Amino acid sequence: MLRRLSRDRTWGSSRFSPAHFCSEPGLAGNVWVTIGGSFAYLTIKDRIPLILTKAIDTLHRHKSEFFEKHGEEGIEAEKKAISLLSKLRNELQTDKPIIPLVANYVDTDIWNQYLEYQQSLLRESDRTPSWFYSPWLYVECYMYRRIHEAIIQSPPVNDFDVFKESKDQNFFESQEPGITLCTHLQEFKSTIEDLDANQLKTEFFHLLQISLWGNKCDLSLSGGESSSQKTNLINSLEDLEPFILVNDMEHLWSLLSKYKETREKVPIVRVDIVLDNSGFELLTDLVLADFLLSTNLATEIHFYGKSIPWFVSDTTIRDFNWLIEQVKHYDHKWVSKCGVDWENYIKMGRWVYHDHMFWTLPHEYAAMSQVAPDLYAELQKACLILFKGDLNYRKLTGDRKWAFTVPFHQALSGFHPAPLCSLRTLKAEIQVGLQPGQGEQLAASDPNWLITGKYGVIQFDGPL
Repeated sequence: MLRRLSRDRTWGSSRFSPAHFCSEPGLAGNVWVTIGGSFAYLTIKDRIPLILTKAIDTLHRHKSEFFEKHGEEGIEAEKKAISLLSKLRNELQTDKPIIPLVANYVDTDIWNQYLEYQQSLLRESDRTPSWFYSPWLYVECYMYRRIHEAIIQSPPVNDFDVFKESKDQNFFESQEPGITLCTHLQEFKSTIEDLDANQLKTEFFHLLQISLWGNKCDLSLSGGESSSQKTNLINSLEDLEPFILVNDMEHLWSLLSKYKETREKVPIVRVDIVLDNSGFELLTDLVLADFLLSTNLATEIHFYGKSIPWFVSDTTIRDFNWLIEQVKHYDHKWVSKCGVDWENYIKMGRWVYHDHMFWTLPHEYAAMSQVAPDLYAELQKACLILFKGDLNYRKLTGDRKWAFTVPFHQALSGFHPAPLCSLRTLKAEIQVGLQPGQGEQLAASDPNWLITGKYGVIQFDGPL
């Protein structure tokens, strides 16, 4: 359970000084600020209003469904939700001040406390946090939290997911590569007893890369438009490998294979996966998780998703269960076999799904041990944590303007519950852990290298 800390306890130490969470332009070397022509600015100016418009359209298209379920009360709820989202869109487009949340929810006080902190940083300059005068990470997370507020203020449709249709569509449009991937997994599992360590390692590397490139399917980057996987990733891995800028797969294999060799000393090998997008990316994550259990590289997998709809396509418990049900009932023997296996893993307790409000707060992960100590303690039980996707990377590194050569461990700012690895395609103007000159060479050959999802990292921070 999240606990609310006083400002002194949350931010009072030197580790959480104002510079650490700076939103003031004069100190913006630490955190992105949504001013100017940056990718952050264009996200707030262009992509976010489009996402809000699609959410409003979705509510309007479900008007008759709300009426059938709830009568006139459903129609009034739809009108209220649309009105609140339209107000939110206007606030954003006219650069209004960020306002406190009002609906009574488990995280409301923590969000409002965070806003108070942002306001305190700007007091001396007689400014107040606004949509184009705030840290990007904060204001983007705040926007999705305001969407949730609009919905929960509109009973009886207060459990409606405005992004559900887009997420489901992503899965259905990615069926062919999904069939290929599930078939590949089941055929591999049928030969597993005959494979040596090098063959297992090769397959591990393949499925890690498939999970990495599955991260390109991100509806928040596309403004909610289709971002499904159309091609067979298995046949593309060799061509895609040069685009992996940091590749620490050997470190992951070394760690997990060492645990496997010492199973008598460490009988439980737990791998945690902090999920990103639902749909095809989630499928690639589940295939990787199945492989880890089937090869005894892990004995249990713990998944972490979002407790509310988030960044359009992020995985919730509904998305997790829905995808497994779809796979289980699919009219293809290897696909449905995957679904049956995955359901059994859940029943046996070998797959465990968690959600926690911290994942939908604006805080960077360096604050987790103080803001959500229960979650930090849970992650400490893992032998390895895989963090999927761009938002997780931004929160891992504090969304700061780090030099490209700053070591990943340094950018984590003390966050290290267990050995961890980021599997991320680049969709934000932040990257650390590169070789000297690597970032500059990429910028010279491809000015948009940081934001298109063309490049990826498998970036490891090992045992302390």
